[in-house]
Amino acid sequence: QVQLAESGGGLVQAGASSRLSCRSSGCTRLGCIMAWFRQAPGNEREFVASITWNEGRARYADSVKNRFTISRDSSKTTVDLQMNSLKPEDTAVYHCAAVLGSRNYAPMDRRDFDYWGEGTQVTVSE
Repeated sequence: QVQLAESGGGLVQAGASSRLSCRSSGCTRLGCIMAWFRQAPGNEREFVASITWNEGRARYADSVKNRFTISRDSSKTTVDLQMNSLKPEDTAVYHCAAVLGSRNYAPMDRRDFDYWGEGTQVTVSE
């Protein structure tokens, strides 16, 4: 059983930076592809970024490319999302997600992920 717990987030001004962390358990035996999704009120949950287990290959949504960076620590138990140049439209609840496996291609569809964190709120003010 994979468990995920997000931390970070809060209220920031437009143009500022913020960092989210996702601590995982249950991934070390089979590996996990990790991802961040976000959901704004009235919107569907959308893909933000993902990272593969072995090679650390990252993928990003076009809306966050060159502003957000997904990374993981050497133990692969924590995945971070560094968010720079934040915009009001980045306001959402950010969820960490995982799917077991060590393939070198990370999905971008939320239906491909089996495990989810409860989410952490990021609010970007004008």
